[in-house]
Amino acid sequence: MNKALSLLVILFLLACSSSQKTVENPVENNTANQNVENNNLPEEVIVTASPVQPTVSAEAVKASMEFLASDELEGRATGTEGIEKAAVFIENYLKVNGIKPYFETYRDKFEFNNRRSSDLDKMITGYNIVGVVEGTDPELKNEYVILGGHYDHIGFDKEVNGDKIANGANDDASGTIAAMEFAKHFAKAKTNKRSILVTLYSAEEMGLVGSGHLAERLKEQGMDAYTMINFEMIGVPRAEDKSMAYMSGYERSNFAETLNKYAGSEVVGFFPDAKKMNLFMRSDNYPFYKELNIPAHAISTFDFTNFDYYHHVDDEADKMNYEHMASFINKMIPALEGMMNAPNKEVTLKDE
Repeated sequence: MNKALSLLVILFLLACSSSQKTVENPVENNTANQNVENNNLPEEVIVTASPVQPTVSAEAVKASMEFLASDELEGRATGTEGIEKAAVFIENYLKVNGIKPYFETYRDKFEFNNRRSSDLDKMITGYNIVGVVEGTDPELKNEYVILGGHYDHIGFDKEVNGDKIANGANDDASGTIAAMEFAKHFAKAKTNKRSILVTLYSAEEMGLVGSGHLAERLKEQGMDAYTMINFEMIGVPRAEDKSMAYMSGYERSNFAETLNKYAGSEVVGFFPDAKKMNLFMRSDNYPFYKELNIPAHAISTFDFTNFDYYHHVDDEADKMNYEHMASFINKMIPALEGMMNAPNKEVTLKDE
């Protein structure tokens, strides 16, 4: 059994609440239309899955990471076979966990010129993956909280010790997995009164192209979007004397204080250098702020002092801290739930 199918089976067993279901092979079937039935799988993987767990496990996070940041995906550059494999993997994950497509399918297609390429006439096709967890309140479900992260990376980079593949584990398979785990949790727990739009973007590394396209599309549709959180590089912990995470554009809204109120601790803090680095405008939250005029921020635990391999071939799965990732996701769940379930839109933009 190939590596990709093995990983999907692991995810299937971790995620599902019953055994005899259909899974799909994310590598051999790039159109995501061919099902692999359980009775075609080796006997050792046909087991009864455990009940839904109340918390996200480090093992589940690691299983996803070891596929998305594997050499097999060759750095997930937009328009390549590697990112196509990642897209199918994410689609299968959403499907297995009961997260429905927001559009007719999970894919939000766009085409663009890569302005950073020497071949300016070459058109690239990219896909955002978009799912929805419908809210439980008959009125509040018409308001959407957008959770996202970018699943593309830069492909290949400067060779180090014979390795040219920039796997993009921290950047941003980590944020992608966080958004996926939140979607899985709420799809099973059904504790979100507002609806959740789970959005995984490509072409972030080419200038926020994918998130820009989706934000414009949602604006044209007139979506009642409440807030947006972009999870960007949450694979490594910060120093013990700092908040667990920080939020770009901290001063632009009361988002951080609202999340911390429901978390019961300061999970999201202030990073003084964020403004100096212009982080608010450098990641996928910015198009949603710009197009939809809503509180939209990136949350990170990487602060440029705690990981040496930003846009580097050594940004690998084995360098991620899975206990930290699971802890961050679990602490964010009640924070998100409280914000999503408040009777009024508590999070508001502030005058700059």
